Amino acid sequence: MMKHTHPHTPVSTRALRYSLAATFAYVLVTLVAGIRAHSLALLSEAGHNVTDLLALLLSWVAVFIQTRPPSATKTFGYHRAGVLAAFVNALTLVAISFYIFYEALMRIRNPVNVHPKTMIWVAVVGVVMNGAISWALFRASHDVNIRSAFVHQLGDTLSTAAVIVGGWAILWTGQTWVDPALSIGISCLILWSSFGIIRETLNILLEGAPRGLSAEHITSVLTRIDGVRDVHDVHVWSIGSDTHALACHIRIDDITMSESQVILRKVNEFLASTCNIEHTTIQLENEDCGVAHGCVIPIGAARRQEQLKDSG
Repeated sequence: MMKHTHPHTPVSTRALRYSLAATFAYVLVTLVAGIRAHSLALLSEAGHNVTDLLALLLSWVAVFIQTRPPSATKTFGYHRAGVLAAFVNALTLVAISFYIFYEALMRIRNPVNVHPKTMIWVAVVGVVMNGAISWALFRASHDVNIRSAFVHQLGDTLSTAAVIVGGWAILWTGQTWVDPALSIGISCLILWSSFGIIRETLNILLEGAPRGLSAEHITSVLTRIDGVRDVHDVHVWSIGSDTHALACHIRIDDITMSESQVILRKVNEFLASTCNIEHTTIQLENEDCGVAHGCVIPIGAARRQEQLKDSG
């Protein structure tokens, strides 16, 4: 028995478009200001915002692609377009982080005078802009694709605020090492925000169990439903960031078709309400099936208990 539903949660494409325009303008501002102020922190912000610009563009394209309906060759649709976009975005963040590390170490070895007032004013503009973009994306951040773009912008907001603090520190102390030190701090923040996205997207791409779900837990709970004798060959995975699927075999008594449909309905209602799984492929059977027929877990907990009783 197969049940197919494809819930679609609308994503704010308008927020992405506005974010693209604002980020492009800020990239130009930070690039020019960084060159004029000789500030590596501002230049690293410009480089980081270039990756944000690409991330937002990639997310916007992915949102368009993943809303396309399933086809004869893409039977699950294009839900993973957004997952791929998030994965690429996170990888670019890691790459730019290591580049900023390198530039910061070079700047510590060869100090350069910076203009802290320029740093401060440009950073103030950046905090306002990135904060507004972060808030707009946060409202749709349940999707991993949009969340990756949100993490980019949130990291920008915090790191730009750090540039303001660093600008004041340089202004009052004259210590130019604060600028590359801030760049290293920004890089650490970028790396920290990237690894979570990489871990989640890789889990989806490798068809791992969704966060908080496991085959063992689902098996133990489903066997408590009246009429379910055993659950085995359980596979649970994510089609997209918010679309989960499950396939399994369920052993029941040798009963009528109408009675088996009652059990199947209870199973699907439970999976939808407690596990957010609305795409299921469930095979009902009244006999044990062996490994040769495709079962990965041929004997469930209930069956093992029966064998122990028989052997005793």
